[in-house]
Amino acid sequence: MSRLKEVTCLSRCSRYLSLFFKRLWNFFTMRRLLTRILHRVLLSGFTPVGLEAEIHTEGRRRLVVGLGNPGMEGTRHSVGMAVLGALAARLGVGDRWRGDKHVSGEVIVSEVRQTHVVLLRPRLLMNINGVSVAKAAGKYGIKPEDILLVHDELDKPLGKVVIKHGGSARGHNGVRSCVDCLQTDVMSRLRVGIGRPTGKTPVERHVLGRFSSEEKKVLDSVLAQSVDLLLSQLSQQDSQPPSSSSSPAGGRRAAVQKGEEMERSSSPAAEAQKT
Repeated sequence: MSRLKEVTCLSRCSRYLSLFFKRLWNFFTMRRLLTRILHRVLLSGFTPVGLEAEIHTEGRRRLVVGLGNPGMEGTRHSVGMAVLGALAARLGVGDRWRGDKHVSGEVIVSEVRQTHVVLLRPRLLMNINGVSVAKAAGKYGIKPEDILLVHDELDKPLGKVVIKHGGSARGHNGVRSCVDCLQTDVMSRLRVGIGRPTGKTPVERHVLGRFSSEEKKVLDSVLAQSVDLLLSQLSQQDSQPPSSSSSPAGGRRAAVQKGEEMERSSSPAAEAQKT
């Protein structure tokens, strides 16, 4: 009799677990579907308003985007925005940020070694950052393979900075939004490690939280290293990977260098953590 009760209990637990995971799967599927619908709605009335006068001249154009949440620039999830601020300061244009309602973000137009560079900080939530990126790409006439996304990376410890050429979003909602809106995954990414939470701290609280005092000691060197890598990428005139299309709607074909990563550590302590 006790054996029968045990089997019945296990059967119920299995059924409840199955139901729980099914509902969880449906929730995430529905959320992604709703996000895609929102992307289409926000982009439906958008048409490029013409190239900006600052980049009417000949030469390659690049778009560098700091992914994040507006109003939460000091959090781990918005470290991409901090990197872009450091890049603007290094270029001597840190006071030139201006709001652009046509791209739902803040922009700076500058130049790095004959490459015309548009810096973008979206003013939309992380999950729909791609709307701002797609609008900026259309307005400034920039192809997806010439877009560089800067974002936080949970799977890398603070102190590691990684360049990745194309590929999947790896669970990052901001990158997923960009892939969906641009309809391609060829964009390069600068992945800035923030590390995973310790103990029982939920991931959401960790990424939306601010850097600790100990982390801030490493952050300055992380920002400097990130800027060095960005300037190196922007200075490579012949680094453009081949693509099957020159428009933002060019399909999901990734770059030849897809998946290739170049890692650099910004501190001796982080260097020792490399595997």
